[in-house]
Amino acid sequence: QVQVVESGGGLVQPGGSLRLSCAASGFAFSSYSMSWVRQRPGQDLEWVSDIDSGGNNTDYKDSVKGRFTISRDNAKNTLYLQMNSLKLEDTAVYYCSAEGLGTNGSPRQYWGQGTQVTVSS
Repeated sequence: QVQVVESGGGLVQPGGSLRLSCAASGFAFSSYSMSWVRQRPGQDLEWVSDIDSGGNNTDYKDSVKGRFTISRDNAKNTLYLQMNSLKLEDTAVYYCSAEGLGTNGSPRQYWGQGTQVTVSS
């Protein structure tokens, strides 16, 4: 039973901070690259950030560089997104996505149900 569960979203004022968590189970988390994607109301999904399986390499969407930090704790099977200096435009449902190879060597991808982040004054 594969599970990917996002948490940590909520209502925050512009300039505030939130830390999102993604708890994973049922697969080899430490061998999977992880990503955060988001969806604003009425908009397409957009990639936000990703991190390789070992946590050594990270990438960010230009609009969040310097404000967001992706990290992971493989011992806890958990992915994080620290979001600082939040803007109204960051309001979205944030999803955690896992990508890697299954036990049979075939590509696998999992994602959760998302957590709502609302930035409002």
